[in-house]
Amino acid sequence: MFINNFDPVAFHIFSLEIRWYSLAYIVGIILGWTYCKKKLIKDKHILDLFDDFITYLIIGVILGGRIGYALFYNLEYYLENPFEILMVWNGGMSFHGGLIGVIVASQLFSSKHKVNQFIFLDLVALSAPIGIFFGRIANFINSELIGRATDLPWSVQFVLIDNIKRHPSQLYEAFFEGIILFLVLGYFFKKNYLQSPGKISALFLIFYSLFRFLIEFFRSPDPQIGYLILNLTLGQLISILFLVAGTFLFYLRNNEK
Repeated sequence: MFINNFDPVAFHIFSLEIRWYSLAYIVGIILGWTYCKKKLIKDKHILDLFDDFITYLIIGVILGGRIGYALFYNLEYYLENPFEILMVWNGGMSFHGGLIGVIVASQLFSSKHKVNQFIFLDLVALSAPIGIFFGRIANFINSELIGRATDLPWSVQFVLIDNIKRHPSQLYEAFFEGIILFLVLGYFFKKNYLQSPGKISALFLIFYSLFRFLIEFFRSPDPQIGYLILNLTLGQLISILFLVAGTFLFYLRNNEK
């Protein structure tokens, strides 16, 4: 068993707290940006536009993630405390909300520059596992999104939460939604799937949703929501919707003439 007593605050700059979660966002964006520009983008026009696109992307992730969390996971609380939606430093971000934010931001940017939206979405899909990996590691350090109880040898006790031995579900997600997803999508990138915009995005939705659905069986449900239909969590139900959407998108892009 591992004892997790990490401090969520990485360091201080005078009175300002720099948290691991903030650093995860920063590192994920920088590495994803570098990966796209150095390894993925071959078209000079897209390369020239990409730096401007990053601004749209960051805004989409933050707004979508925060609003998605408020709507999906804690609507009643935020209806009573609407100004706290702006307090992103207090935690509470939804991956699926951030994903919707990215889709909207990509659509706005692509329409403005008259470029196929899926060109940018595919680039985001290929690089997103980098950010997901660091984000899940930050979740582990922060003792949040904790796993269900277990007696397995690699169990973790999150002392900031309770004395129960739990699955390190954040690390499971970091491995599958980060490393494995990155390798899977990288394989399809080498198969020239970027030449058919939209396929990589569809595969991202499919594989991420599958991984997320399965790992949620090892993750504690949100306490304010608990278990829902068929004893599934809200994260699993949303993952099913995105899995269906990804499958439908792949069918459409694969059969496009």
